[in-house]
Amino acid sequence: MTESTASGVKVPDDLTQVGFVFGAYGVAGWVRVRPFSEDADALLAIKTWWLDKPALHDIEVLRVKLHGGDVCAQLVGVTDRNAAEALKGAAVSVPRSHFPALSADEFYWSDLIGLDVVNLQGEHLGQVTDMMSNGPQSILRIKPAATADADPEVAAQERLIPFVGQFVIHVDKAANQITVDWGLDY
Repeated sequence: MTESTASGVKVPDDLTQVGFVFGAYGVAGWVRVRPFSEDADALLAIKTWWLDKPALHDIEVLRVKLHGGDVCAQLVGVTDRNAAEALKGAAVSVPRSHFPALSADEFYWSDLIGLDVVNLQGEHLGQVTDMMSNGPQSILRIKPAATADADPEVAAQERLIPFVGQFVIHVDKAANQITVDWGLDY
């Protein structure tokens, strides 16, 4: 059985969180969204978003614009600042199938999460659990692989690898693997 919202619309199977509402913008009901991507293409291009507050539901986007690094949007039914503030903290998701197409050497963060990471020596470094940005570049957050002979203190440490050509040699989504130039002892 498929889940549907109060409006009766089927929830897409490929919903991907692309940001979150972190406040109101102005007094006319616009919301301010902090996108997880630097370019926010998915938020700007897609006219139906899914919010999880008060419960998961679809909402139509009337107008949308960039403001600094944030996305500001006017949503159907959100008519004043109080209504916009009530959405603060809501996850903003869109169907992955509606994301704008990328070139062969570009990736959405959601495509990298869950991939295994190996180095040039064939050593398994772990799995990408999350992504973050430090401004100039994205960073892979990697949960180390558990090995029987590993020092427990070293094995428990998260690895942070900049997602730049100097360190990321190849991304093979079909093989579920990222090859990096990164040592076990870094």
